[in-house]
Amino acid sequence: MTTPPTLDAARPASRPAPAGHPLAGAVAAEWTKLWSVRSTWWTLLAAALTMAATSAQLAIYAVNANTDDDPTTNPGVLDVGEVVAGSLELTQYVVLALGLFAVTSEFATGTIRTTLRCTPSRGRVLAAKALVVGAVTFGVGLLLGVLGAVVARPVLGGWGRAPLGGTVVDVLACAAYLALVGVLALGLAAALRGAVLTLTVLFAALMIVPLSLQEPDITVLTRIADAFPGVAGNHFLAGDTEPYPAAVGLLLLAGWAAAALALGRWALARRDA
Repeated sequence: MTTPPTLDAARPASRPAPAGHPLAGAVAAEWTKLWSVRSTWWTLLAAALTMAATSAQLAIYAVNANTDDDPTTNPGVLDVGEVVAGSLELTQYVVLALGLFAVTSEFATGTIRTTLRCTPSRGRVLAAKALVVGAVTFGVGLLLGVLGAVVARPVLGGWGRAPLGGTVVDVLACAAYLALVGVLALGLAAALRGAVLTLTVLFAALMIVPLSLQEPDITVLTRIADAFPGVAGNHFLAGDTEPYPAAVGLLLLAGWAAAALALGRWALARRDA
C-alpha cells in the first residue's frame, strides 16, 4: 500500500523571488530621500525665482543697450537661448545645492551611518546619489530653460527671437550643463563633507580662479582658465568654436564631474562615516 503524498510534497517547489539589482535599490532609496526633505522643494523654488528674475534682467539690459545712444553697446537681435545661458551664471549656484546637500546633510545629521549600514558598498551609495542628482538636475534644467525663455521672450520684444529648433537645443544644453555641475558638486561634497567648504571650492573653481587667470590677458594663463569647469561649460553653452569646439567644452566639464566623483569615492573609502 502506497502512502498518499502529503500536501507539501504535492505542492510544486517554490522558487526564490528574484532579487533586484543592488544599485536599483540604492537609487530608489536616494530618490526617496531627496524628495522627502523640504530643502529640495525650497531649492527648486529658489532656482525658479532666480532664473525668472535673471532672465528678465538680462533681457531688459539687452533692450536698453539696443535703444540707448551708444552704438558700441548694441547687441542687436538676440536668441532667447543666449539669455537663458547667461542666466545660468547665477542660477547654477542655487541648483548645485541639490548635489551638495545630498551628501553634506547626511554627514551633518549622522544619517550617513544609516545609509552605509543599509548599503555597505560605498561606491554603490555614491553611484546611486550621482544617478539621482544627475537625473533630477537635468530635469530641473529643462524646466528652468523653458521658464527663462518664456520670461525673456516678451521682455525682449522686437529685439528677441525664439526659433523652435535653436531654443530646444539651448534648453537641452542648459539641462546637460546643470546635470554635470550637480554631479560635480556631489563628488566634491563627498570628499569635503562640509557644505560651506564645498560651496567655497565650487565658487572658486567655477568663477574666481578662472577670472583671476584671465584678468592679466596672458595667453598661457587664459588657456589654463579655458580648462576649468565653469569656462568649459560656458564655451559649450555658447556653441563656441574657439579656443575649442563646444563638444570639447562639454567633455571637459564631464571630465571634471567624473574626477570629482572619483575623489569622493576615494575619500569615502578611506575615512569613517
